[in-house]
Amino acid sequence: MSSPPPARFLIRYITRVELKEIVNQGKLVSDEIVLSLLSKRLEAGEAKGESGFILDGFPRTIRQAEILEGMIDIDLVVNLKLREDVLIEKCLGRRLCSQCGKNFNMASINVKGENGNPAISMAPLLPPANCMSKLITRADDTEEVVRERLRIYSEKSQPVEDFYCSRGKLLEFDLPGGIPESWPKLLEALDLDDYEEKRSAAA
Repeated sequence: MSSPPPARFLIRYITRVELKEIVNQGKLVSDEIVLSLLSKRLEAGEAKGESGFILDGFPRTIRQAEILEGMIDIDLVVNLKLREDVLIEKCLGRRLCSQCGKNFNMASINVKGENGNPAISMAPLLPPANCMSKLITRADDTEEVVRERLRIYSEKSQPVEDFYCSRGKLLEFDLPGGIPESWPKLLEALDLDDYEEKRSAAA
């Protein structure tokens, strides 16, 4: 079986309107588009002397993972896990300031632990007063679209967990709450619990 072509050859022009329409429907952008953009970004980073990178939400399919594996070495894959009901509520709580473009979240999560599931508490990420009247909801943040994303994830993305688990590169991390609760625990899980202290000292 021949190896997949390098991502730099998988180039297709796509307009911002087309890309927005795909995202708003909760669908996945095609492999060739994502890999073309990724390849260009990694090449630019290498030219700048960047020593590493973090990919968020990629790869999403086995095919993407296989092609990515042929392009670069992946040290670790972190799977951030959150209960589906909480995830849906957080997605529906997202807001965007139409003026400054910053993201906020109006959802206040307080779920009691039961049936073996841990309690989860996430405070809302509220906007400053000058943004409050300018908040809008993203077109793709409807329950229908969010559930469609989850369906696609279950069908196409979940097997990616097995792909990296079989290579000993998967770290499963159950989110205990919002950023203040989760960040230090994640750093600890990554053996980077003294990262903030080092960063403060360097600053």
